[in-house]
Amino acid sequence: MDNETLLKEVTAKAQSWLSECYDAETHAEVQRMLDNDDKTELIEAFYRDLEFGTGGLRGIMGVGSNRMNIYTVGAATQGLSNYLKQEFSNLKEIKVVIGHDCRNNSRKFAEISADIFSANGIKVYLFDALRPTPEISYTIRKLECQSGIILTASHNPKEYNGYKAYWNDGAQMVAPHDKNVIAEVNKIRSAKDILFKGNKKLIEIIGEEIDAVYINDIKTISLSPESIQKHKDMKIVYTPIHGTGVKMIPRALEAFGFTNIIHVPEQDVVSGDFPTVVSPNPEEPAALEMAVKKAVETNADIVLASDPDADRIGLAVKNDAGEFVLINGNKIVAIFIYYLITQWKAKGKLTGKEYIVKTIVTTELIAKIAKKNGIKYYDCYTGFKWIAAIIRENEGKGIYIGGGEESYGFLPEDFVRDKDAVSSCALMAEIAAWAKDNGKSMYELLSDIYVEYGFSKEQGISVVKKGKSGAEEIEAMMTNFRNNPIKEIAGSKVVFIKDFSTLVGMDLAENEKIVLDMPTTSNVLQYFTEDGTKVSIRPSGTEPKIKFYVEVSGELKSKDRLPEAELKAAQKIEALKASLGI
Repeated sequence: MDNETLLKEVTAKAQSWLSECYDAETHAEVQRMLDNDDKTELIEAFYRDLEFGTGGLRGIMGVGSNRMNIYTVGAATQGLSNYLKQEFSNLKEIKVVIGHDCRNNSRKFAEISADIFSANGIKVYLFDALRPTPEISYTIRKLECQSGIILTASHNPKEYNGYKAYWNDGAQMVAPHDKNVIAEVNKIRSAKDILFKGNKKLIEIIGEEIDAVYINDIKTISLSPESIQKHKDMKIVYTPIHGTGVKMIPRALEAFGFTNIIHVPEQDVVSGDFPTVVSPNPEEPAALEMAVKKAVETNADIVLASDPDADRIGLAVKNDAGEFVLINGNKIVAIFIYYLITQWKAKGKLTGKEYIVKTIVTTELIAKIAKKNGIKYYDCYTGFKWIAAIIRENEGKGIYIGGGEESYGFLPEDFVRDKDAVSSCALMAEIAAWAKDNGKSMYELLSDIYVEYGFSKEQGISVVKKGKSGAEEIEAMMTNFRNNPIKEIAGSKVVFIKDFSTLVGMDLAENEKIVLDMPTTSNVLQYFTEDGTKVSIRPSGTEPKIKFYVEVSGELKSKDRLPEAELKAAQKIEALKASLGI
Protein backbone atom coordinates (compact mmCIF):
# COMPACT_ATOMS: atom_id res chain seq x y z
CA MET A 1 0.00 0.00 0.00
CA ASP A 2 1.44 3.41 -0.95
CA ASN A 3 1.65 6.24 1.58
CA GLU A 4 -1.14 8.25 0.00
CA THR A 5 -3.60 5.34 0.13
CA LEU A 6 -2.54 4.49 3.69
CA LEU A 7 -3.05 8.07 4.85
CA LYS A 8 -6.47 8.18 3.21
CA GLU A 9 -7.55 4.99 4.99
CA VAL A 10 -6.10 6.09 8.33
CA THR A 11 -7.79 9.49 8.09
CA ALA A 12 -11.16 7.89 7.36
CA LYS A 13 -10.80 5.56 10.33
CA ALA A 14 -9.75 8.41 12.62
CA GLN A 15 -12.69 10.56 11.50
CA SER A 16 -15.07 7.75 12.45
CA TRP A 17 -13.83 8.22 16.01
CA LEU A 18 -15.29 11.75 15.96
CA SER A 19 -18.83 10.37 16.03
CA GLU A 20 -21.10 10.79 19.07
CA CYS A 21 -20.28 7.23 20.18
CA TYR A 22 -16.90 8.42 21.47
CA ASP A 23 -16.32 10.77 24.40
CA ALA A 24 -15.21 14.40 24.26
CA GLU A 25 -11.67 13.61 25.42
CA THR A 26 -11.25 11.15 22.56
CA HIS A 27 -12.69 13.68 20.06
CA ALA A 28 -10.16 16.31 21.12
CA GLU A 29 -7.18 13.98 20.83
CA VAL A 30 -8.24 12.58 17.44
CA GLN A 31 -8.82 16.10 16.08
CA ARG A 32 -5.39 17.19 17.32
CA MET A 33 -3.73 14.32 15.40
CA LEU A 34 -5.79 15.06 12.27
CA ASP A 35 -4.82 18.74 12.39
CA ASN A 36 -1.13 18.02 12.86
CA ASP A 37 0.88 18.47 9.64
CA ASP A 38 3.09 15.55 10.68
CA LYS A 39 0.84 12.51 10.25
CA THR A 40 3.23 10.00 11.84
CA GLU A 41 1.36 9.93 15.16
CA LEU A 42 -1.99 9.57 13.39
CA ILE A 43 -0.74 6.68 11.27
CA GLU A 44 0.78 4.88 14.27
CA ALA A 45 -2.48 5.24 16.20
CA PHE A 46 -4.82 4.04 13.45
CA TYR A 47 -2.93 2.05 10.79
CA ARG A 48 -4.13 -1.25 12.25
CA ASP A 49 -6.30 -2.75 14.99
CA LEU A 50 -4.69 -4.33 18.03
CA GLU A 51 -4.77 -8.13 17.72
CA PHE A 52 -4.27 -11.06 20.07
CA GLY A 53 -0.70 -12.38 19.94
CA THR A 54 1.03 -14.96 22.14
CA GLY A 55 0.23 -12.78 25.15
CA GLY A 56 -3.19 -11.44 24.15
CA LEU A 57 -3.95 -7.79 23.45
CA ARG A 58 -1.09 -5.43 24.24
CA GLY A 59 -0.15 -1.94 23.17
CA ILE A 60 0.72 1.63 24.06
CA MET A 61 -2.06 3.48 25.89
CA GLY A 62 -3.71 6.31 24.00
CA VAL A 63 -6.39 7.16 21.47
CA GLY A 64 -6.73 5.06 18.31
CA SER A 65 -7.51 1.58 17.03
CA ASN A 66 -3.86 0.59 17.53
CA ARG A 67 -3.81 1.79 21.13
CA MET A 68 -5.03 0.53 24.48
CA ASN A 69 -8.05 2.61 25.50
CA ILE A 70 -11.62 2.08 26.74
CA TYR A 71 -12.81 1.45 23.18
CA THR A 72 -10.25 -1.16 22.13
CA VAL A 73 -10.66 -2.83 25.54
CA GLY A 74 -14.41 -2.47 25.09
CA ALA A 75 -14.34 -4.06 21.64
CA ALA A 76 -12.26 -6.98 22.98
CA THR A 77 -14.69 -7.51 25.86
CA GLN A 78 -17.78 -7.22 23.66
CA GLY A 79 -16.32 -9.64 21.13
CA LEU A 80 -15.39 -12.09 23.90
CA SER A 81 -18.88 -11.72 25.40
CA ASN A 82 -20.49 -12.50 22.05
CA TYR A 83 -18.33 -15.58 21.62
CA LEU A 84 -18.98 -16.83 25.17
CA LYS A 85 -22.73 -16.55 24.59
CA GLN A 86 -22.37 -18.61 21.42
CA GLU A 87 -20.13 -21.29 22.93
CA PHE A 88 -21.98 -21.67 26.23
CA SER A 89 -25.56 -21.04 25.13
CA ASN A 90 -26.58 -24.22 26.94
CA LEU A 91 -25.57 -22.85 30.35
CA LYS A 92 -28.02 -21.13 32.66
CA GLU A 93 -25.27 -18.72 33.74
CA ILE A 94 -21.98 -17.79 32.09
CA LYS A 95 -19.29 -16.66 34.55
CA VAL A 96 -16.02 -14.75 34.15
CA VAL A 97 -13.23 -13.52 36.43
CA ILE A 98 -11.58 -10.10 36.04
CA GLY A 99 -8.25 -9.07 37.52
CA HIS A 100 -5.75 -6.31 36.93
CA ASP A 101 -2.19 -5.29 37.70
CA CYS A 102 -0.63 -2.05 38.95
CA ARG A 103 -0.52 -0.21 35.62
CA ASN A 104 -2.06 3.16 34.95
CA ASN A 105 -5.67 2.67 33.77
CA SER A 106 -5.72 -1.03 34.67
CA ARG A 107 -8.45 -0.63 37.32
CA LYS A 108 -10.43 1.60 34.96
CA PHE A 109 -10.19 -0.94 32.13
CA ALA A 110 -11.13 -3.76 34.53
CA GLU A 111 -14.26 -1.95 35.77
CA ILE A 112 -15.33 -1.05 32.23
CA SER A 113 -14.86 -4.68 31.20
CA ALA A 114 -16.98 -5.77 34.17
CA ASP A 115 -19.73 -3.42 33.03
CA ILE A 116 -19.62 -4.77 29.47
CA PHE A 117 -19.70 -8.42 30.51
CA SER A 118 -22.59 -7.76 32.89
CA ALA A 119 -24.46 -5.72 30.27
CA ASN A 120 -24.31 -8.88 28.16
CA GLY A 121 -25.90 -10.92 30.94
CA ILE A 122 -22.63 -12.53 32.08
CA LYS A 123 -21.85 -13.01 35.78
CA VAL A 124 -18.62 -11.23 36.78
CA TYR A 125 -16.24 -11.91 39.66
CA LEU A 126 -14.14 -8.74 39.93
CA PHE A 127 -11.15 -8.68 42.29
CA ASP A 128 -11.26 -5.85 44.81
CA ALA A 129 -7.74 -4.68 43.95
CA LEU A 130 -4.68 -5.71 41.97
CA ARG A 131 -3.78 -9.42 41.96
CA PRO A 132 -1.10 -11.63 40.36
CA THR A 133 -1.91 -12.97 36.90
CA PRO A 134 -1.64 -16.63 38.05
CA GLU A 135 -4.29 -16.02 40.70
CA ILE A 136 -6.74 -15.08 37.93
CA SER A 137 -6.00 -18.39 36.19
CA TYR A 138 -6.47 -20.19 39.51
CA THR A 139 -9.78 -18.44 40.22
CA ILE A 140 -11.28 -19.31 36.83
CA ARG A 141 -10.78 -22.98 37.68
CA LYS A 142 -11.77 -22.64 41.34
CA LEU A 143 -15.07 -20.84 40.61
CA GLU A 144 -15.75 -22.99 37.51
CA CYS A 145 -15.94 -19.98 35.21
CA GLN A 146 -16.07 -20.10 31.43
CA SER A 147 -13.50 -17.37 30.89
CA GLY A 148 -11.53 -14.62 32.53
CA ILE A 149 -9.37 -11.63 31.73
CA ILE A 150 -6.58 -9.69 33.35
CA LEU A 151 -5.56 -6.17 32.45
CA THR A 152 -1.78 -6.25 32.36
CA ALA A 153 1.17 -5.59 30.09
CA SER A 154 3.46 -7.80 32.15
CA HIS A 155 7.01 -6.39 32.09
CA ASN A 156 6.53 -3.84 29.28
CA PRO A 157 7.45 -0.17 29.84
CA LYS A 158 4.98 2.10 31.65
CA GLU A 159 3.41 3.41 28.41
CA TYR A 160 1.88 -0.02 27.76
CA ASN A 161 -1.15 -1.89 28.96
CA GLY A 162 -2.66 -5.17 27.88
CA TYR A 163 -5.56 -7.58 28.02
CA LYS A 164 -5.05 -11.32 28.50
CA ALA A 165 -8.02 -13.59 27.89
CA TYR A 166 -8.41 -17.06 29.38
CA TRP A 167 -10.65 -20.03 28.65
CA ASN A 168 -12.51 -22.26 31.10
CA ASP A 169 -9.43 -24.33 31.94
CA GLY A 170 -7.66 -21.23 33.26
CA ALA A 171 -5.26 -21.12 30.30
CA GLN A 172 -4.77 -18.45 27.69
CA MET A 173 -6.73 -19.18 24.57
CA VAL A 174 -5.44 -21.37 21.76
CA ALA A 175 -7.13 -22.43 18.52
CA PRO A 176 -9.93 -22.38 17.72
CA HIS A 177 -11.03 -20.04 20.51
CA ASP A 178 -8.33 -17.39 20.05
CA LYS A 179 -9.08 -16.89 16.35
CA ASN A 180 -12.83 -17.13 16.91
CA VAL A 181 -12.67 -14.39 19.54
CA ILE A 182 -10.59 -12.24 17.19
CA ALA A 183 -13.24 -12.75 14.52
CA GLU A 184 -15.93 -11.60 16.94
CA VAL A 185 -13.84 -8.61 18.05
CA ASN A 186 -13.32 -7.65 14.40
CA LYS A 187 -17.09 -7.50 13.96
CA ILE A 188 -17.19 -4.64 16.47
CA ARG A 189 -16.75 -1.77 14.05
CA SER A 190 -17.43 1.18 16.36
CA ALA A 191 -18.22 2.11 19.95
CA LYS A 192 -21.95 1.92 19.23
CA ASP A 193 -21.59 -1.87 19.02
CA ILE A 194 -20.35 -2.06 22.63
CA LEU A 195 -22.72 -2.43 25.60
CA PHE A 196 -21.06 -0.13 28.12
CA LYS A 197 -23.96 0.21 30.61
CA GLY A 198 -23.38 -2.48 33.20
CA ASN A 199 -25.74 -4.51 35.37
CA LYS A 200 -24.33 -4.09 38.88
CA LYS A 201 -26.38 -7.04 40.14
CA LEU A 202 -24.20 -9.36 38.06
CA ILE A 203 -20.87 -7.99 39.38
CA GLU A 204 -19.51 -9.61 42.56
CA ILE A 205 -16.38 -8.27 44.26
CA ILE A 206 -13.99 -10.98 45.45
CA GLY A 207 -10.69 -10.94 47.33
CA GLU A 208 -9.40 -12.50 50.54
CA GLU A 209 -11.55 -15.62 50.30
CA ILE A 210 -9.72 -16.52 47.05
CA ASP A 211 -6.31 -15.42 48.34
CA ALA A 212 -6.56 -17.83 51.27
CA VAL A 213 -7.39 -20.96 49.26
CA TYR A 214 -4.82 -20.06 46.58
CA ILE A 215 -2.06 -19.84 49.18
CA ASN A 216 -3.24 -23.06 50.84
CA ASP A 217 -3.04 -24.90 47.52
CA ILE A 218 0.42 -23.47 46.82
CA LYS A 219 1.61 -24.89 50.16
CA THR A 220 0.87 -28.40 48.84
CA ILE A 221 3.75 -28.23 46.31
CA SER A 222 6.40 -28.02 49.05
CA LEU A 223 8.75 -31.01 48.94
CA SER A 224 11.32 -30.20 51.65
CA PRO A 225 9.50 -28.80 54.70
CA GLU A 226 12.19 -30.25 56.95
CA SER A 227 14.88 -28.19 55.18
CA ILE A 228 12.77 -25.06 55.54
CA GLN A 229 12.30 -25.75 59.24
CA LYS A 230 16.07 -25.92 59.71
CA HIS A 231 16.70 -22.74 57.70
CA LYS A 232 13.46 -20.82 58.19
CA ASP A 233 15.39 -17.68 59.18
CA MET A 234 17.39 -17.73 55.93
CA LYS A 235 17.62 -14.15 54.67
CA ILE A 236 15.47 -13.66 51.56
CA VAL A 237 15.37 -10.30 49.81
CA TYR A 238 12.23 -9.92 47.71
CA THR A 239 11.09 -7.13 45.36
CA PRO A 240 7.76 -6.92 43.48
CA ILE A 241 9.19 -4.10 41.30
CA HIS A 242 6.11 -1.97 42.17
CA GLY A 243 3.71 -4.72 41.12
CA THR A 244 1.11 -7.25 42.16
CA GLY A 245 3.43 -9.60 44.01
CA VAL A 246 3.76 -7.11 46.85
CA LYS A 247 1.38 -8.96 49.19
CA MET A 248 0.90 -12.45 47.82
CA ILE A 249 4.55 -13.50 47.38
CA PRO A 250 5.66 -12.62 50.94
CA ARG A 251 2.48 -14.38 52.08
CA ALA A 252 3.42 -17.50 50.10
CA LEU A 253 6.96 -17.44 51.51
CA GLU A 254 5.57 -17.17 55.04
CA ALA A 255 3.10 -19.99 54.35
CA PHE A 256 6.04 -22.22 53.36
CA GLY A 257 7.63 -21.39 56.72
CA PHE A 258 10.16 -18.63 55.97
CA THR A 259 10.40 -15.95 58.65
CA ASN A 260 13.10 -13.56 57.44
CA ILE A 261 11.81 -11.81 54.33
CA ILE A 262 13.64 -8.57 53.65
CA HIS A 263 11.76 -5.96 51.64
CA VAL A 264 12.96 -3.21 49.32
CA PRO A 265 10.62 -0.47 50.63
CA GLU A 266 11.00 1.83 47.62
CA GLN A 267 9.87 -0.97 45.30
CA ASP A 268 6.99 -2.07 47.54
CA VAL A 269 5.27 1.13 46.40
CA VAL A 270 2.56 0.05 43.98
CA SER A 271 2.83 2.29 40.92
CA GLY A 272 2.20 2.07 37.19
CA ASP A 273 4.96 4.62 36.70
CA PHE A 274 7.58 2.17 38.05
CA PRO A 275 9.51 5.10 39.59
CA THR A 276 12.71 3.25 40.56
CA VAL A 277 13.34 1.45 37.25
CA VAL A 278 13.49 2.23 33.55
CA SER A 279 11.96 -1.15 32.73
CA PRO A 280 10.16 -3.36 35.31
CA ASN A 281 11.58 -6.49 33.74
CA PRO A 282 13.39 -9.08 35.88
CA GLU A 283 15.44 -10.00 32.80
CA GLU A 284 17.08 -6.54 33.04
CA PRO A 285 19.95 -6.31 35.55
CA ALA A 286 18.96 -2.72 36.37
CA ALA A 287 15.54 -3.87 37.62
CA LEU A 288 17.20 -5.94 40.37
CA GLU A 289 19.91 -3.42 41.32
CA MET A 290 18.12 -2.14 44.43
CA ALA A 291 17.31 -5.66 45.62
CA VAL A 292 20.90 -6.83 45.14
CA LYS A 293 22.15 -3.76 46.99
CA LYS A 294 19.80 -4.58 49.86
CA ALA A 295 21.05 -8.18 49.83
CA VAL A 296 24.67 -7.04 50.09
CA GLU A 297 23.79 -4.67 52.96
CA THR A 298 21.96 -7.41 54.88
CA ASN A 299 24.21 -10.34 53.89
CA ALA A 300 21.19 -12.11 52.48
CA ASP A 301 21.23 -15.66 51.10
CA ILE A 302 19.13 -15.09 48.00
CA VAL A 303 17.36 -12.38 45.99
CA LEU A 304 13.92 -13.02 44.53
CA ALA A 305 11.89 -10.73 42.29
CA SER A 306 8.68 -10.76 40.30
CA ASP A 307 7.56 -8.68 37.34
CA PRO A 308 4.59 -6.28 37.69
CA ASP A 309 1.90 -8.94 37.18
CA ALA A 310 3.80 -11.54 39.26
CA ASP A 311 3.92 -14.33 36.72
CA ARG A 312 7.70 -14.25 36.10
CA ILE A 313 10.50 -14.73 38.61
CA GLY A 314 13.87 -13.00 38.94
CA LEU A 315 16.76 -14.58 40.86
CA ALA A 316 20.20 -13.58 42.14
CA VAL A 317 22.54 -15.81 44.16
CA LYS A 318 26.06 -15.59 45.55
CA ASN A 319 28.88 -17.01 43.45
CA ASP A 320 31.99 -18.68 44.85
CA ALA A 321 33.51 -15.25 45.56
CA GLY A 322 30.47 -14.22 47.58
CA GLU A 323 29.26 -11.76 44.93
CA PHE A 324 25.64 -11.69 43.84
CA VAL A 325 25.10 -12.77 40.24
CA LEU A 326 21.86 -12.83 38.27
CA ILE A 327 20.56 -16.21 37.11
CA ASN A 328 18.89 -16.18 33.70
CA GLY A 329 15.56 -17.76 32.81
CA ASN A 330 17.08 -20.89 31.25
CA LYS A 331 19.10 -21.61 34.38
CA ILE A 332 16.10 -20.88 36.60
CA VAL A 333 14.04 -23.49 34.75
CA ALA A 334 16.94 -25.98 34.89
CA ILE A 335 17.23 -25.53 38.67
CA PHE A 336 13.49 -26.06 39.12
CA ILE A 337 13.37 -29.16 36.91
CA TYR A 338 16.47 -30.68 38.51
CA TYR A 339 15.09 -30.11 42.02
CA LEU A 340 11.60 -31.37 41.27
CA ILE A 341 12.78 -34.55 39.56
CA THR A 342 15.39 -35.19 42.27
CA GLN A 343 12.86 -34.78 45.07
CA TRP A 344 10.07 -36.68 43.35
CA LYS A 345 12.54 -39.55 42.89
CA ALA A 346 13.82 -39.35 46.48
CA LYS A 347 10.28 -39.40 47.88
CA GLY A 348 9.19 -42.34 45.70
CA LYS A 349 6.61 -40.27 43.86
CA LEU A 350 7.62 -41.32 40.35
CA THR A 351 5.19 -43.76 38.69
CA GLY A 352 6.43 -43.69 35.09
CA LYS A 353 3.66 -41.34 33.97
CA GLU A 354 5.41 -38.08 34.86
CA TYR A 355 6.39 -35.43 32.31
CA ILE A 356 7.87 -31.97 32.07
CA VAL A 357 7.40 -29.25 29.43
CA LYS A 358 9.68 -26.62 27.93
CA THR A 359 9.37 -24.22 25.02
CA ILE A 360 11.37 -24.76 21.82
CA VAL A 361 13.58 -21.74 22.51
CA THR A 362 14.41 -22.85 26.06
CA THR A 363 17.73 -24.56 26.87
CA GLU A 364 18.23 -28.17 25.79
CA LEU A 365 19.82 -28.81 29.21
CA ILE A 366 16.29 -29.38 30.53
CA ALA A 367 15.71 -32.14 27.95
CA LYS A 368 18.99 -33.77 29.04
CA ILE A 369 17.92 -33.74 32.70
CA ALA A 370 14.57 -35.31 31.81
CA LYS A 371 16.05 -37.95 29.49
CA LYS A 372 18.71 -39.06 31.94
CA ASN A 373 16.06 -39.55 34.62
CA GLY A 374 13.62 -41.35 32.34
CA ILE A 375 11.08 -38.53 32.46
CA LYS A 376 9.07 -37.72 29.35
CA TYR A 377 9.44 -34.18 28.08
CA TYR A 378 7.52 -32.05 25.61
CA ASP A 379 8.67 -29.17 23.45
CA CYS A 380 6.09 -26.51 22.67
CA TYR A 381 5.86 -23.03 21.23
CA THR A 382 6.74 -19.86 23.13
CA GLY A 383 3.94 -18.71 25.40
CA PHE A 384 2.53 -20.47 28.43
CA LYS A 385 -0.74 -21.16 26.68
CA TRP A 386 1.10 -23.95 24.85
CA ILE A 387 2.43 -25.45 28.09
CA ALA A 388 -1.12 -25.29 29.45
CA ALA A 389 -2.41 -27.00 26.30
CA ILE A 390 -0.06 -29.94 26.92
CA ILE A 391 -1.23 -30.18 30.54
CA ARG A 392 -4.82 -30.22 29.29
CA GLU A 393 -4.07 -32.94 26.71
CA ASN A 394 -2.44 -35.10 29.39
CA GLU A 395 -5.18 -34.84 32.01
CA GLY A 396 -6.04 -38.33 33.20
CA LYS A 397 -3.05 -39.80 31.35
CA GLY A 398 0.14 -38.15 32.58
CA ILE A 399 1.37 -36.47 35.76
CA TYR A 400 2.74 -32.94 35.42
CA ILE A 401 5.94 -32.21 37.33
CA GLY A 402 6.72 -28.73 36.03
CA GLY A 403 7.27 -26.60 32.97
CA GLY A 404 8.94 -23.38 32.00
CA GLU A 405 10.36 -21.05 29.42
CA GLU A 406 13.55 -19.05 28.98
CA SER A 407 11.74 -15.76 29.61
CA TYR A 408 11.77 -16.33 33.40
CA GLY A 409 8.44 -18.12 33.64
CA PHE A 410 7.82 -21.36 35.50
CA LEU A 411 4.79 -23.34 36.72
CA PRO A 412 5.35 -25.99 39.41
CA GLU A 413 1.67 -26.92 39.83
CA ASP A 414 -1.27 -27.83 37.62
CA PHE A 415 -4.07 -26.06 39.52
CA VAL A 416 -2.88 -22.88 37.75
CA ARG A 417 -2.50 -22.81 33.97
CA ASP A 418 -0.15 -19.88 33.50
CA LYS A 419 3.34 -19.15 34.73
CA ASP A 420 3.28 -18.42 38.43
CA ALA A 421 5.83 -16.31 40.29
CA VAL A 422 3.92 -16.70 43.57
CA SER A 423 4.47 -20.46 43.76
CA SER A 424 7.82 -20.22 41.95
CA CYS A 425 9.30 -17.74 44.44
CA ALA A 426 8.20 -19.92 47.36
CA LEU A 427 9.62 -23.04 45.72
CA MET A 428 12.90 -21.34 44.77
CA ALA A 429 13.37 -20.26 48.39
CA GLU A 430 12.75 -23.89 49.38
CA ILE A 431 15.41 -25.03 46.90
CA ALA A 432 17.87 -22.59 48.50
CA ALA A 433 17.04 -24.03 51.94
CA TRP A 434 17.39 -27.58 50.61
CA ALA A 435 20.76 -26.79 49.04
CA LYS A 436 21.89 -25.21 52.32
CA ASP A 437 20.72 -28.30 54.17
CA ASN A 438 22.98 -30.31 51.85
CA GLY A 439 25.95 -28.04 52.49
CA LYS A 440 25.74 -26.24 49.15
CA SER A 441 25.10 -22.75 47.90
CA MET A 442 22.70 -22.19 45.01
CA TYR A 443 25.68 -21.45 42.79
CA GLU A 444 27.25 -24.78 43.72
CA LEU A 445 23.94 -26.51 43.02
CA LEU A 446 23.92 -25.06 39.51
CA SER A 447 27.54 -26.17 39.04
CA ASP A 448 26.55 -29.70 40.07
CA ILE A 449 23.83 -29.70 37.43
CA TYR A 450 26.37 -28.71 34.77
CA VAL A 451 28.83 -31.42 35.78
CA GLU A 452 26.15 -34.10 35.75
CA TYR A 453 24.14 -33.06 32.69
CA GLY A 454 26.42 -30.83 30.60
CA PHE A 455 27.32 -27.16 30.50
CA SER A 456 25.12 -24.63 28.75
CA LYS A 457 25.27 -20.89 28.23
CA GLU A 458 22.43 -18.95 26.68
CA GLN A 459 21.79 -15.42 25.59
CA GLY A 460 18.74 -13.68 24.20
CA ILE A 461 19.22 -10.82 21.79
CA SER A 462 16.29 -8.58 20.89
CA VAL A 463 16.47 -6.23 17.91
CA VAL A 464 13.81 -3.52 18.31
CA LYS A 465 12.01 -2.27 15.19
CA LYS A 466 9.19 0.08 16.13
CA GLY A 467 6.03 1.02 14.29
CA LYS A 468 4.71 0.07 10.87
CA SER A 469 8.09 0.38 9.16
CA GLY A 470 9.66 -1.75 11.90
CA ALA A 471 7.06 -4.49 11.46
CA GLU A 472 7.79 -4.53 7.71
CA GLU A 473 11.53 -4.69 8.37
CA ILE A 474 11.11 -7.66 10.74
CA GLU A 475 9.03 -9.46 8.13
CA ALA A 476 11.72 -8.81 5.51
CA MET A 477 14.41 -10.20 7.85
CA MET A 478 12.49 -13.45 8.36
CA THR A 479 11.93 -13.77 4.60
CA ASN A 480 15.64 -13.30 3.98
CA PHE A 481 16.58 -15.99 6.52
CA ARG A 482 14.22 -18.40 4.77
CA ASN A 483 15.33 -17.56 1.25
CA ASN A 484 19.01 -17.66 2.19
CA PRO A 485 19.43 -20.37 4.85
CA ILE A 486 22.40 -20.02 7.19
CA LYS A 487 25.04 -22.65 6.41
CA GLU A 488 27.58 -21.95 9.14
CA ILE A 489 27.49 -20.23 12.53
CA ALA A 490 30.71 -19.04 14.15
CA GLY A 491 32.74 -21.60 12.23
CA SER A 492 30.47 -24.57 12.94
CA LYS A 493 28.46 -26.19 10.18
CA VAL A 494 24.65 -26.10 10.38
CA VAL A 495 23.42 -29.71 10.40
CA PHE A 496 19.71 -29.28 11.08
CA ILE A 497 17.15 -26.56 10.32
CA LYS A 498 13.60 -26.39 11.68
CA ASP A 499 11.07 -24.07 10.07
CA PHE A 500 7.94 -23.98 12.17
CA SER A 501 6.09 -21.85 9.60
CA THR A 502 5.99 -24.91 7.32
CA LEU A 503 6.46 -27.59 10.02
CA VAL A 504 9.37 -28.99 8.05
CA GLY A 505 12.76 -29.90 9.47
CA MET A 506 15.77 -30.46 7.23
CA ASP A 507 18.49 -32.89 8.28
CA LEU A 508 21.34 -31.53 6.19
CA ALA A 509 23.71 -34.39 7.02
CA GLU A 510 21.25 -36.97 5.67
CA ASN A 511 19.62 -34.59 3.17
CA GLU A 512 16.29 -35.65 4.60
CA LYS A 513 13.08 -33.72 5.34
CA ILE A 514 11.28 -34.37 8.61
CA VAL A 515 7.73 -33.34 9.56
CA LEU A 516 7.65 -31.36 12.81
CA ASP A 517 4.91 -32.57 15.16
CA MET A 518 3.34 -29.33 16.39
CA PRO A 519 -0.32 -28.28 16.81
CA THR A 520 -0.07 -25.39 14.37
CA THR A 521 2.47 -23.34 12.46
CA SER A 522 4.53 -20.52 13.97
CA ASN A 523 6.92 -17.94 12.56
CA VAL A 524 10.06 -19.48 14.09
CA LEU A 525 13.34 -20.67 12.56
CA GLN A 526 15.89 -22.84 14.36
CA TYR A 527 19.45 -23.81 13.44
CA PHE A 528 21.50 -26.58 15.06
CA THR A 529 25.24 -26.89 14.40
CA GLU A 530 27.82 -29.68 14.59
CA ASP A 531 29.25 -28.39 17.87
CA GLY A 532 25.88 -28.36 19.66
CA THR A 533 25.06 -24.70 19.16
CA LYS A 534 21.37 -23.82 18.83
CA VAL A 535 20.01 -20.56 17.39
CA SER A 536 16.30 -19.71 17.31
CA ILE A 537 14.84 -16.69 15.50
CA ARG A 538 11.30 -15.35 15.93
CA PRO A 539 9.41 -12.06 15.87
CA SER A 540 7.86 -11.22 19.22
CA GLY A 541 4.11 -11.67 19.43
CA THR A 542 3.67 -8.83 21.93
CA GLU A 543 6.48 -6.32 21.30
CA PRO A 544 8.07 -4.61 18.26
CA LYS A 545 11.10 -6.94 18.28
CA ILE A 546 12.76 -9.75 16.41
CA LYS A 547 14.32 -12.13 18.91
CA PHE A 548 17.42 -14.31 18.62
CA TYR A 549 17.88 -17.09 21.20
CA VAL A 550 21.44 -18.40 21.32
CA GLU A 551 22.69 -21.46 23.19
CA VAL A 552 26.15 -22.99 23.24
CA SER A 553 26.84 -26.20 25.12
CA GLY A 554 29.54 -28.66 26.10
CA GLU A 555 30.92 -30.78 28.93
CA LEU A 556 32.02 -29.55 32.34
CA LYS A 557 34.35 -32.11 33.92
CA SER A 558 34.70 -30.41 37.29
CA LYS A 559 33.16 -27.45 39.14
CA ASP A 560 36.49 -25.62 39.40
CA ARG A 561 36.57 -25.30 35.61
CA LEU A 562 33.24 -23.43 35.46
CA PRO A 563 34.81 -19.93 35.11
CA GLU A 564 36.89 -21.20 32.18
CA ALA A 565 33.81 -22.74 30.55
CA GLU A 566 31.84 -19.53 31.06
CA LEU A 567 34.58 -17.44 29.44
CA LYS A 568 34.92 -19.71 26.42
CA ALA A 569 31.15 -19.82 25.95
CA ALA A 570 30.90 -16.03 26.17
CA GLN A 571 33.60 -15.65 23.51
CA LYS A 572 31.80 -18.15 21.31
CA ILE A 573 28.52 -16.27 21.66
CA GLU A 574 30.21 -13.02 20.61
CA ALA A 575 31.63 -14.76 17.54
CA LEU A 576 28.20 -16.19 16.83
CA LYS A 577 26.54 -12.75 17.05
CA ALA A 578 29.13 -11.36 14.68
CA SER A 579 28.54 -14.15 12.18
CA LEU A 580 24.79 -13.45 12.27
CA GLY A 581 25.26 -9.70 12.04
CA ILE A 582 23.43 -8.93 15.29
